Amino acid sequence: MHDERRRIEERAERLHTQRIKPALYAATVPLSVESWQAPGEPVSFEEAASQRYAPFAMDTPWGPPWGTTWFRMSGQVPAEWAGRRVEAVIDLGFTGDWPGNQAEALVHLPDGRPLKAVNPLNQYVPVANPAQGGEPVDYLVEAASNPDILANDFTAPTPLGDVLTAGDKPLYTFRRADLAVLDEEVFHLDLDLQVLRELMVELGEHDPRRHDILHALDRSLDLLDLDDVAGSAAAVREALRPVLSKPANASAHIVSGVGHAHIDSAWLWPIRETKRKTSRTFSNVTALADEYEEFVFACSQAQQYEWVRDNYPHVWARIQESVKKGQWAPVGGMWVESDGNLPGGEAIARQLIHGKRFFIEHFGIETKGVWLPDSFGYNAAYPQLAKLAGNEWFLTQKISWNQTNTFPHHTFWWEGIDGTRIFTHFPPVDTYNARFSGAEMSRAVRNYAEKGNGTRSLAPFGWGDGGGGPTREIMERARRLADLEGSPKVVVEHPDEFFAKARAEYPDAPVWVGELYLELHRATYTSQARTKQGNRRSEHKLREAELWATTAALHAPGYAYPYEKLDRLWKTVLLHQFHDILPGSSIAWVHREAEAEYARVAEELEVLTAEAVAALGAGGTRVFNTSPFDRAEVIRTATGFPTFVEVPANGSAPVAAAEPPAPVTVEGRVLDNGLVRVEVAEDGTLSSVLDLRANREVLAEAGNLLRLHTDLPNYWDAWDVDKHYKNRYTDLLDADSVEIVDDDPLLGSIRVTRSFGKGSKIVQTITLRAGSPRIDFETDIDWHEAEKFLKAGFPVDIRAPHSSAEIQFGHIQRPTHTNTTWEAARFEVSGHRWVHVGEPGYGVAVVNDSTYGHDVSRTVREDGGTTTTVRLSLVRAPRIPDPGADQGRHRLTYSLLPGASIEDAVAEGYALNLPLRVADSAGVHQPVVSVDGDGVTVEAVKLADDESGDVVVRLYESRGGRATGVLRTGFPLAGAQVTDLLERPLEDAATTEDGVPVALRPFQILTLRLRRG
Repeated sequence: MHDERRRIEERAERLHTQRIKPALYAATVPLSVESWQAPGEPVSFEEAASQRYAPFAMDTPWGPPWGTTWFRMSGQVPAEWAGRRVEAVIDLGFTGDWPGNQAEALVHLPDGRPLKAVNPLNQYVPVANPAQGGEPVDYLVEAASNPDILANDFTAPTPLGDVLTAGDKPLYTFRRADLAVLDEEVFHLDLDLQVLRELMVELGEHDPRRHDILHALDRSLDLLDLDDVAGSAAAVREALRPVLSKPANASAHIVSGVGHAHIDSAWLWPIRETKRKTSRTFSNVTALADEYEEFVFACSQAQQYEWVRDNYPHVWARIQESVKKGQWAPVGGMWVESDGNLPGGEAIARQLIHGKRFFIEHFGIETKGVWLPDSFGYNAAYPQLAKLAGNEWFLTQKISWNQTNTFPHHTFWWEGIDGTRIFTHFPPVDTYNARFSGAEMSRAVRNYAEKGNGTRSLAPFGWGDGGGGPTREIMERARRLADLEGSPKVVVEHPDEFFAKARAEYPDAPVWVGELYLELHRATYTSQARTKQGNRRSEHKLREAELWATTAALHAPGYAYPYEKLDRLWKTVLLHQFHDILPGSSIAWVHREAEAEYARVAEELEVLTAEAVAALGAGGTRVFNTSPFDRAEVIRTATGFPTFVEVPANGSAPVAAAEPPAPVTVEGRVLDNGLVRVEVAEDGTLSSVLDLRANREVLAEAGNLLRLHTDLPNYWDAWDVDKHYKNRYTDLLDADSVEIVDDDPLLGSIRVTRSFGKGSKIVQTITLRAGSPRIDFETDIDWHEAEKFLKAGFPVDIRAPHSSAEIQFGHIQRPTHTNTTWEAARFEVSGHRWVHVGEPGYGVAVVNDSTYGHDVSRTVREDGGTTTTVRLSLVRAPRIPDPGADQGRHRLTYSLLPGASIEDAVAEGYALNLPLRVADSAGVHQPVVSVDGDGVTVEAVKLADDESGDVVVRLYESRGGRATGVLRTGFPLAGAQVTDLLERPLEDAATTEDGVPVALRPFQILTLRLRRG
């Protein structure tokens, strides 16, 4: 037989795209259109409906960046269309091939009910099926002219990312607003051809099935009348029926399709626009559910549900009905799909608590899994946190983006730092916006790593981020692929069903231990430093407010615990932990608003804490310690003079000068407090740090070396730092001044000022306090660089085989060598309050109050010694998507802690991030809770969310070993229970006269509910 593949394939492509697709609509009539441009921010339907509208013609430019234009569309179904399927077709002037991230619209009925959205790949609005003829059509359409930030493929900065800089030039040209008759036979022929053509080209050249489809296409297209496509469509479909009816192979892979619409809670648009995106997409989804009874839609992020509930009650009611019918599946159980590395441990616990409670309260459904397809790596505490919140499975997709190494599993058990395992799946389709294309289905089978042990994978399908979610075209593809030779079998089902089947067939799946590190997007640990600092400080201020509000509720008659305010503030912080806000990868508008929100949160929490402390009564000036460790340190009181105080963990003490330790001496550029001796060089770096207790020099080279790197990643500017950044740099060694600013027996400081680059300036105050080996670097940066990366390095004379970095409820060890590609790929990593390096008998920690990114490396010197260098990432200067990212002032503190154990690092991490509070208050004699036992660390103290008055305490083992101790209470204790994260009882906890005995395995998290006597 002659090889005619090219002729037939080209024939099929042309007839499909140039004849069949244009024939989808058999007849059209234009709608009458009028418009009204809303001034400023979006307005309600009621306000828009009351305005005066002006005539609007097609092919007219409309829509300034971030504007809202309301269109009134009216018409009548022609009488001759009776009995046909009639739709409105609206093209706002969609551009490019993005299904979202541009113009979108929500169509309302005259009474204000949202009907359906209009999106680039979902332009129809159902009118009637079958139509009666003569029916009036009257819509009010809210159209958002959101700029396509991706239009230049992220190759150049754009001013469109903020309404303050975007200008007012119209972005789009309105193309179409018609009533149309959908020819259903042509519609189905279009889908038949799509599925067969895409399947055919994915099959091997020698696969008989490929040729079977090829010649079936050729024969069937002979029946297509080019002058009457609609009239001949049925005959073509009938000719294709045999080739579409052949069942899949018995061993065919099974793809569980789950409807999905990945909607970033903010990214290339502000939060206010996400609120509208959710209403549009959810309107589409509930409308699609009415058309396809087998349809199942999985939707996460309780915050987005709440927005719809509060702003779109009609859509909310439709969601509730779809949930009851089993077509809508709340999943994920988190307030938002947060970043996977940067939120603190308690914050991730609250993400799970608030998310799961929302779904239980509003739908009577307890979600079973964590749904995080798009976060930029996942910390190793997740398995334990997920299980403690009642979850059974974990899903993500992003690890498929790895630059270097291909992750070896798709279905596996993920083991966390404490040993907890959770059943986990990576969809091998490698997308969370699937459409069941031939290429996607082929890729899912080809990638699937569990062949021979497992037979199924999951595919989230639907257009995200304003694309409107799943479409009828995707559902039709799923129907055709349910049992089709040459393709995997597609079944649309709830993700819980998929995970139950996958676990049942592969219970002994392989185990992956530790973090799920994404070998990409490493700069998200540093970009938009003020946003990250706002998060860190908010988390600690929330801890502080809860502790002292609990103390006041227990001991101050008449004090009312601020449940509602704390709940609201927590949710604000949780929202801003979304995986494109906290990582610093959003447009300027998002980060401008985030900084303002963090300022408001800080102000309100300051008021709540001050009220709680004041409620404890007058009685002199006291110091309040929110840290879970006893503190003995130097503070400045209202007089401004340093004072040395001792304060118990989670408690308070009078401001009374304690027995002073050895004094601090300042001689020239040398600070000495009897514990460490710090010498500052003429250039402002540290030339020596001598640990007097160990009689050991800490530094191998100049310490606190500020290094400015050129930083232009290959593509994703705000997201990525590529390895070549290390190759070009400038060490900041020119100091404007080095001067003594404090010379007190309790506190000595030297200030170093540097100017560099394009008008940038760094002022650092190097401080040593009496009684502490910790050396603080209070840093004020006035930053005006572009495409630069600033790091602070500490090369220490230690041979450390690994570094330890704090993560949520524990720490993780990473090798300092690069033996394998997996190790080499971790050239920039994340951590929280501290990084520790050590050798047997000696260690050093670098502590910080607001940074997350760092790198650790080691070299061998000519003298045979080893230098291990810890470098904190302080600030970046990406220009895309925010041209002004990180510009301006940054104030942060990091510290060097010589002679530190892991326990020392933990304690100083808390201390630096939770400054002692001085207030006029009587305080209380005993802390609400205290712990006897090393390694047992209190993370949260609060009243129970059910307002019962019970006290909830969250503990964890912080050193990485077993720990025992007794939790003592500063109030009469009537009983205790071990609970899950949602404060639901798991078992009774034993109590004694001393309190609650606890025994923890390494990094175990324990939540106790304490009943007051």
